[in-house]
Amino acid sequence: MDFLSNLFQGLLTLAYNLTAALGVPNYGTAIIILTVVIKLAMHPLTAKQVKSLKAMQELSPKIKKLQEKYANDKERLNKELTALYQSSGVNPFSGCLPLLIQMPVLMGIFFAIRDYNYLQDPPSWFYIADLAKPDPYYVLPVLSALTTWLMQKQTTTPEASQQNRMLMIFMPLFIGYISFNFPAGLVLYWVVSNIIQIGQQWWMFRKTA
Repeated sequence: MDFLSNLFQGLLTLAYNLTAALGVPNYGTAIIILTVVIKLAMHPLTAKQVKSLKAMQELSPKIKKLQEKYANDKERLNKELTALYQSSGVNPFSGCLPLLIQMPVLMGIFFAIRDYNYLQDPPSWFYIADLAKPDPYYVLPVLSALTTWLMQKQTTTPEASQQNRMLMIFMPLFIGYISFNFPAGLVLYWVVSNIIQIGQQWWMFRKTA
């Protein structure tokens, strides 16, 4: 992760220098700029992932029926599911590859912001006195949980399994919990990234509706 971490730290410094050149030097704004740039750069991967999620959503009712019909015959169920995917031209694993490709980027930005040496001392942003420390008022951790929940809700169908429904509750709570101890700058990145993702998913789902 050192290469990616150093790369993103350099980009964050460039974003901060941009805010300074505009006469409003601020690391919070720089993190938002960096987040937007990263999300735009990864848009093709996001679009591919959302397209796969949309296709699986449309097949969800048929998958549910097959699971109920062949609940006691796993071998027949697998054959029927394979036939359904082939006839629909859907690969159930096609949404995983874009996510796997994005994981190193997410890890790189995580370490970049967590270990960043701010030139501004302290790096304040709005009500937050120091972005290198946890949010003292817990606003960002709450927003991280809420936006994670909204992002998951967009891609969860009424036919979703009980495990997926539990994950929809557990994951936002987990993200919110760990955000209490993370630097506010890192949580700010996560919240802004989620908001952009929610907008991307809404737009792409709307276009394919």
